[in-house]
Amino acid sequence: MDLLATLPAFLLAVLLISASPGPAMALILRRAALRGFRGAVPTVLGLELGLYLWALAAAAGVALVAASEAGFLLLRVVGAAVLIVLGVRAWRAAWRQRGSGGSLDPEPATPSRRRWWTAFGEGVLVQLANPKAAIFMLAFYPQFVPVDGPVFATTAALALLQVAVETALYLALAAAVARAGTWFRRPRVRRRLEAVSGTVLVVLGLRVAAAGR
Repeated sequence: MDLLATLPAFLLAVLLISASPGPAMALILRRAALRGFRGAVPTVLGLELGLYLWALAAAAGVALVAASEAGFLLLRVVGAAVLIVLGVRAWRAAWRQRGSGGSLDPEPATPSRRRWWTAFGEGVLVQLANPKAAIFMLAFYPQFVPVDGPVFATTAALALLQVAVETALYLALAAAVARAGTWFRRPRVRRRLEAVSGTVLVVLGLRVAAAGR
C-alpha cells in the first residue's frame, strides 16, 4: 500500500471525524463562548495532546487494553465520570449566576497561568478518558499504515498530521465563536449557555457509560 496515495483519503477522514459532534467539540465551543479565543487555546492543545498520546499508545500496542472487556469498561466508566463532572460544574456555574443576578467577575483578557494549565489538563483528561478514542486509533490507523513499513514511525507521523489538521480546525472554530463572545457573555445568555452545555456534557457522559463497542 502506497502511503502517499492514501493521504487524501486519510485527510478527508480526519476532517469528517474532527467536525463530528462529541465531547471535544462541546468542550471547545463552551470554552470559546465563555472564555474567548485565548481561553479556548489551552483546551484545544490539551485535547490534541491526548489524541497524540492515544495514537502513540496504539502504535506501540499499549492501547490493546481498550480491546479487552475490563480495559474498555474501565475507560468507559472513567470517561463518563469526567464528562458528567464537567457537566455538573457547568450547571453549578449557571446556578451561581442565577443566584448572583448574573453579576460575576469579568474574565481576564489573558488567562492566568493556573487557569491556562487547568484548561489544558481538562482537555488532556477528556481525551484520554474517551474509550472511543482508543478504539478509533486501533481501528483507523492500520488502514493507512503500510504493513511492510515502520509501523510506529508511520503512525506517529500520521498522528502528527491529524493533530495539525484538527488544531487548525478547532482554533478556527474557537476564533469564530469567540467573535460573538460579547453576546455569549451577557449574564442571561451565559447562564443559559452554561446550563445547555452542562446538559450536553452530562448526556454525552451517560451515552459513554451506556455505550457498547
